[in-house]
Amino acid sequence: MTRESMDYDVVIVGGGPSGLSAAIRTKQLAASAGREVSVCVLEKGSEIGAHILSGAVIDPRALTELLPEWRTQGAPLDTPVTDDRFLVLTKDKAYRIPAWSMPKTMDNHGNFIASLGNLCKWLGTQAESLGVEIYPGFAAAEVLYDEQGAVAGVATGDMGIAKDGSHKPDYQRGMELRAKYTLFAEGCRGSLSQEVMKRYNLRDGVDPQKYGIGLKELWQVDPSKHRKGLVVHSQGWPLDSRTGGGSFLYHFGDGLVYVGFVVHLNYENPHLSPFDEFQRFKTHPAIRDTFAGGKRLAYGARAISEGGWQSVPKLAFPGGALVGDAAGFLNVPRIKGTHNAMKSGMLAAEAAFAALSGGRGHDELADYDSGWKKSWIHDDLWKVRNVKPGLRWGTWLGSLHGGFHMWMHDLGLGKLVPWTLRHGKPDCESLRPAAEMPRIEYPKPDGTLTFDKLSSVFLSNTNHEENQPPHLRLRDPAIPVAVNLAVYDGPEQRYCPAGVYEFVDDAVAPADPDATVVRRRRLQINAQNCVHCKTCDIKDPRQNIHWVVPEGGGGPNYPGM
Repeated sequence: MTRESMDYDVVIVGGGPSGLSAAIRTKQLAASAGREVSVCVLEKGSEIGAHILSGAVIDPRALTELLPEWRTQGAPLDTPVTDDRFLVLTKDKAYRIPAWSMPKTMDNHGNFIASLGNLCKWLGTQAESLGVEIYPGFAAAEVLYDEQGAVAGVATGDMGIAKDGSHKPDYQRGMELRAKYTLFAEGCRGSLSQEVMKRYNLRDGVDPQKYGIGLKELWQVDPSKHRKGLVVHSQGWPLDSRTGGGSFLYHFGDGLVYVGFVVHLNYENPHLSPFDEFQRFKTHPAIRDTFAGGKRLAYGARAISEGGWQSVPKLAFPGGALVGDAAGFLNVPRIKGTHNAMKSGMLAAEAAFAALSGGRGHDELADYDSGWKKSWIHDDLWKVRNVKPGLRWGTWLGSLHGGFHMWMHDLGLGKLVPWTLRHGKPDCESLRPAAEMPRIEYPKPDGTLTFDKLSSVFLSNTNHEENQPPHLRLRDPAIPVAVNLAVYDGPEQRYCPAGVYEFVDDAVAPADPDATVVRRRRLQINAQNCVHCKTCDIKDPRQNIHWVVPEGGGGPNYPGM
């Protein structure tokens, strides 16, 4: 059965902030020029916003550039930040850092607390009103190349394939969506983005990308505990000084609170569980009172790109470009990337439209690759470039260095801090053998304030068709037991925030009926639980786990996240 094919000027993989911004900007430029440019957006989630997970305190700078009238057009940004606090936590105490001492870069006033998923839904309606074709539930599973080796589009995955590879009665071949330019807006650690980076050596000459895992819950809290517009960030407990990360609490809407926790994925101790650190954080005396009498409504987890300026790859290649978090534009100390993601999508759209107007196609958008370095994205990342790598000296010394660095830029004295720290090794190489590191005993969840992984995954509305090929693939099935379990005590059981990985014993019947039954340990992959965070693809010490897209529409469906 041959695949059907559709031709577009621009195909965009991913319906997040960067992809939708690219689509909107392309159509805006086409309308201004009186030209017809066809644009298609593919989104693997069941709907626009289904897989979107962010803090989210949103800097509206890029949105204002893209859609200046967003305030009167119904954009779901309704809660401005009114109170901005930063805490340093010890086990029993919380110390508030005075606002005057914080770098201006960290100030959240002028920003909005909102659901990024809802904002993406709204951006989707704006894109469609301009003539963008959006196809949710279609996962781009394959990059198409032309005879010259340029990207020529993507193909969606086949539907209706059973675990054993056979075709089920509802089998349907995927479609080819061919384009003069293909923009990859998959978010952090997208599978096709990783492919094109390797094929075109886009990471040559830049630092390894660094990552964190962000875990988040949405709560309905007691009205007496709610402080609409309050933003709280923290560092410190429950993480030790060698482990980077921090928390956020955002009060918004009608009695709603986002609470989240980020753990940098360069941690050393294989016994550490980011999910359980998050649950433990909520028990701090300065935090738990917020949730007394409240109800947890939703849960999610997502890897984030933390490498910043040093880790941005070459963005353009023959026939396409990387935009948004696929390129790694997150500002780590601000815990914000939406503004940069949207701006990068706009810049890529401008470069693609100029190329199309010149009769070009399938070549390299060099103007985009150079243009972002002349934009405010570059300035945003340049000012904070030493914050993340400085944490190698520990949380406190590293934070002091990062704060000094940001202050110098805020004061216009950036030339006095010309150095750029390097990131060094990738996160997959940071784990130390389990025998060398202390075990961590996590308290059992109480089901009221703290919870287990499976009940949390339930609130993410995650669902996959069970009878389909696994989208979490082992390059070598022997490594999980021979290396991960033997050396690192099976860290995939802990770094996965959804309980996907567990080691089980299989009974192997001996040839001699009188002999003792042998138990054989193996890694069981519960792929239906996967929330598409990509942490396993990042943190596995031998890079043995390969995350690929499942059938379109599978995965989480985050409500209001």
